[in-house]
Amino acid sequence: MVHTTHPTYIIDKVELRSHYHYTMKTEHHNITVNEKSEVSSAWLIPEHYQSVLIIAHGAGNDMHSDYISFLHEQIAERGILTIKFNFPYKQRGKKAPDRAPVLEATWHAVIADVLAKSGCTTDQIFLSGKSMGGRYASMVAHKYDNLGGLIFFGYPLHAPGKPDKARFDHFAAVRCPLLFIQGTRDSLCKLDSLKPLLATLQPTPKLHIIEGGDHSFKVLKSLNRSVEEVLTEVANVSIDWIDAL
Repeated sequence: MVHTTHPTYIIDKVELRSHYHYTMKTEHHNITVNEKSEVSSAWLIPEHYQSVLIIAHGAGNDMHSDYISFLHEQIAERGILTIKFNFPYKQRGKKAPDRAPVLEATWHAVIADVLAKSGCTTDQIFLSGKSMGGRYASMVAHKYDNLGGLIFFGYPLHAPGKPDKARFDHFAAVRCPLLFIQGTRDSLCKLDSLKPLLATLQPTPKLHIIEGGDHSFKVLKSLNRSVEEVLTEVANVSIDWIDAL
């Protein structure tokens, strides 16, 4: 086992400190996506765990972003095996995301690797992601029987200013539990557009709202909430939802 000290992160010049207080094993694995692509993954493994959460990054940053790293470690602290990974384009240092088939193939490769290495069954595995990462988790979820659930850290329901063109039809085939964490100022997901769509799904998804939050959960200064406080809320809501299922 590896003893982990208290790492510090910087998000928009605000320090975030992860409050580790017990032993955590850390592993790094390369995962083959196809003949041309291999991606990195980082695993935080509590001594005892019943659930696994896989976190995918958004379009603009890789798995080493402060946002993803903070959630990765906060959630693992509470006894959940937590894994983050890169998509191939970020592994190569590129800015433009891979095409949809490659993003989906990456999710499939990571899930297969987690199933093989963790010894867990699909009902113990939860998929999650920030924006694009979460969207493509939802695109592959219907391929798995009894998946534990999906968590969206800001689902990109529509392009900015186009709430009438929702990226949502594929959810009709998704049968696992869903948790949407959304900000009230998210230009990519107007809540008035999202809520009626969620009402059409079974089982009924849970919606947790970050008051004043944008697509990355940055809140209005007038709310006097730190970045750490908001992301800790996001982590705790995710953990409590997983534990309750």
